[in-house]
Amino acid sequence: SPQGRSKKRSRKHQRFMARRAVLEQKGLLSPHTQPGSESPEAGLKALTELTEANGTTAPRCDKVPKPKQTVSSSLSPSPDSIARHHSVLLSQGNGSSKRVRTSSLVLRPGKYVAIDCEMVGTGPQGKVSELARCSVVNYEGDVVYDKYVQPELPIVDYRTRWSGITKQHMKNAIPFKAAQAEILKILKDKIVVGHAIHNDFQALKYFHPKDRTRDTSQSPALKKRAGLPIRANVSLKNLARHLLHKKIQVGCRGHSSVEDAQTAMELYRLVEVQWEQELAHSLPPRPPSPVTDPAADSSQYLDDQYWPTDLMASSL
Repeated sequence: SPQGRSKKRSRKHQRFMARRAVLEQKGLLSPHTQPGSESPEAGLKALTELTEANGTTAPRCDKVPKPKQTVSSSLSPSPDSIARHHSVLLSQGNGSSKRVRTSSLVLRPGKYVAIDCEMVGTGPQGKVSELARCSVVNYEGDVVYDKYVQPELPIVDYRTRWSGITKQHMKNAIPFKAAQAEILKILKDKIVVGHAIHNDFQALKYFHPKDRTRDTSQSPALKKRAGLPIRANVSLKNLARHLLHKKIQVGCRGHSSVEDAQTAMELYRLVEVQWEQELAHSLPPRPPSPVTDPAADSSQYLDDQYWPTDLMASSL
């Protein structure tokens, strides 16, 4: 009957308004200016502007935030810099889900760090490599961490010719466990760049996710650009000489972990667009997220099945 249909519509509207109030209270939906002035259809449209749980606006694939323009003097501006070419990556692919997958890898420059560690010899005949210094730089090459570390075992060989570590450095070194905790806190959720980086992770007794690791010693793009065989084992020193036209590791006091980390980051930035494109295309398809994927239809979450039963009872 007309009265029954009217009652049914009224209950549905009450449920809608109750859910809207919950979203407004949580800050997920802007409050409407005049109560009852917006239709349920307008409310559904507004729900597409929902923010994520951390309070930041859900990412959109057609807009990319402008990165910082300042670049450290230790790293010369790269023509292929991610700061200028995010849009290149986002334009790849035809489907919206593909664009979302690609953009998920194109992170802010603040999400990138480069690391280099220096090791000394411990154990029998000093053949065990332990961490004695660790340096971490950011995307611009600025130092964010650089400390000497006291190994857990007594040092047998300082390997000063290569490590640059001396007995004097160990006077103010911090214990390995303390350094490990500090460094891993920095690396968490970051894209980590390095050269033969598995050696650094081994010294830290740590494993970083492979999809968030960029090893410049394994980059075909860098080797090809340097005119070197793809399967060749190439040193950081040679890559720097061929591609950056600078000399590193030439002093008689050993390597500088800061200089090596900065060089690795500079090499990465030289081919980052090509590297990230290839990596994005090699990823398996991911199901779209209903919250962050703009292609998803958020209006479906007004259905009763997505709402708590206590809210349902209170709205009737």
